[in-house]
Amino acid sequence: MTLAKSPVDLSLNAAKEGPEGPKVIGHRRGGQLLSRTAVLAAAVVVLFAVSILLGSYTVTIPDFFKILIAHLTGGERIPGASFIVMENKLPRAVIGTMVGLAFGLAGALFQTMLRNPLASPDVIGISYGASAAAVVAIVVFGASGAAVSGAALGGALGVAAIIYAISTGGTLRGAGRGDAAGNRLILAGVGIAAALQAVINFLMTRADIRTAADALVWLNGSLNSANWHRAGVLAVSLAVLIPAVAAIAGPLRILELGPDAAAGLGIKVRATRLALVIIAVSLAAVATAAAGPVSFVAFLSGPVARRFTGKASLPASALVGALIVFAADYVAANLAPLLLDGTVLPVGVITGALGAPFLLWLLVTANRKDA
Repeated sequence: MTLAKSPVDLSLNAAKEGPEGPKVIGHRRGGQLLSRTAVLAAAVVVLFAVSILLGSYTVTIPDFFKILIAHLTGGERIPGASFIVMENKLPRAVIGTMVGLAFGLAGALFQTMLRNPLASPDVIGISYGASAAAVVAIVVFGASGAAVSGAALGGALGVAAIIYAISTGGTLRGAGRGDAAGNRLILAGVGIAAALQAVINFLMTRADIRTAADALVWLNGSLNSANWHRAGVLAVSLAVLIPAVAAIAGPLRILELGPDAAAGLGIKVRATRLALVIIAVSLAAVATAAAGPVSFVAFLSGPVARRFTGKASLPASALVGALIVFAADYVAANLAPLLLDGTVLPVGVITGALGAPFLLWLLVTANRKDA
């Protein structure tokens, strides 16, 4: 039995909130989210410029625009500098931006849909599917370049289909049954990831040293092989997938209320979840095909963005993903050689080093909240 509020209590609440109280609070939160998202966007622009202008080879702002205009108009090029900027630094920065955006969105979609911070492509096996297919292409078939990227894309999509089929019992009936279906998807992904890791380890032990070294660089995730062809393919893919994310964002927010509440509000839960899985897997797959399985970017982006903006936000998660990739790549390419006698690390080594302690911190803070 509930007790009715007295007129005094009602008047006090009305005095506190006022007739426009909820609207004012909503506008404040919305304004705070937009302002902090704008800060993240500005930080991405700054790090994009830093990655091009600074580093082992520095470029002044006037020289950068001179090189860019000359490249676009066919004008006179600066020997050495034009090649470094247009064939190394700029495509690396462009691909780093798009890879970070794609991983950030993929992780946020999985985590929001399944309402679990551990539900990212790194954890549930999508990245391992891409890695296993790429290693098979490198070690068994001697593939390189675009063939490896294509194999990774196919491997990620194939493993995602297997995980989804296992989690739903081979049909779509289990797809709308709340947290149970989400937990089954995570557990199926963890199990398949372990099996694929064993396959990767077996193939690495059977490969010769040079082939194993090539596969290991790819497995760690790297922007060293960035070029305009990969940037173009990734840009076309994101031009299709990002509008799809925008279209599914509305139903996703309602799905956060739970499958029963979402169904009551007119959302087709099974179809929406299937669409979300396809979009999120495709984002992770195209990013992995372009730069390899850059560890923990998808896992870190959503929680970091949520703590910075105060609420879950897909644009903020995407921007945080780009920031993580930029910061890690700058450390790997420019600061690590100073500490390791000239050794340039793949970007995935740095993101992996950041992700492991963050995972432990996330588990500890979750336990404190539950206690």
